[in-house]
Amino acid sequence: MFTQALLIALWAGICGIDMFDGLTHIHRPLVSGLVVGAILGNVETGLIAGATLELVWMGMVPLAGAQPPNVVIGGIIGTAFAILANLEPTVAVGIAVPFAIAMQGLITLLFTVFSPVMHKADQFAKAANTKGIDRINYLGMTVLFFMYFIVAFLPIYFGAENATEVVQSLPATLIAGLSIAGGMMPAVGFAMLLKIMLKKDYVAFLIIGFILVAYIGLDILAVALLAGAFAAYDFFNTKRIEASVESNGGGMSDGI
Repeated sequence: MFTQALLIALWAGICGIDMFDGLTHIHRPLVSGLVVGAILGNVETGLIAGATLELVWMGMVPLAGAQPPNVVIGGIIGTAFAILANLEPTVAVGIAVPFAIAMQGLITLLFTVFSPVMHKADQFAKAANTKGIDRINYLGMTVLFFMYFIVAFLPIYFGAENATEVVQSLPATLIAGLSIAGGMMPAVGFAMLLKIMLKKDYVAFLIIGFILVAYIGLDILAVALLAGAFAAYDFFNTKRIEASVESNGGGMSDGI
């Protein structure tokens, strides 16, 4: 178990750096669930747990000092415990959230401790000391890597062997509560995403998607393909209208 915990911790450190310094999105639960599942030898459960956790964090985006529950630790710990303790993904969400909230507090503390370093970076910039700025950035990434490494390694290495026994010893009502809360979290994630992205022009498509899933029973792949078809039609139709306007000697600015 030491090797698996070590590999997962290394992956957590890489994902932690990606979240703040790389932003290639390998830190998202959909990707980290696949990697954790491959390390623990259960890719199918890793993908299912990762996809479920992705829905929870879909609308949570860190902005400067405003940090949501940490997506990296939540995704990795949730997926790992779902596999190790043979949990339903919805129960794993309930277990992942407390770890994610604890990491949220640690990240906020780290940013607070590092805030004086910004003044030093300003001094380096004023003196055109690019190597000094490089050192500050590498120092920040190193601290981030080890923080994520330790937070991911400890619960998986020390809790993995006892995870099943601990879960089995929990009251059935608590497990049911975690499952219900975990089932609600994706809805909260989508609501937060819609609060940011929803435009009244596209409400009709949201209603159509709801009807297709809730009343007609189409699966998510079929709805995604239909949405892609609508998006492609809208894209090419808009391009055709713009080309027609330009060929007639007109032009468009701000949609007019």
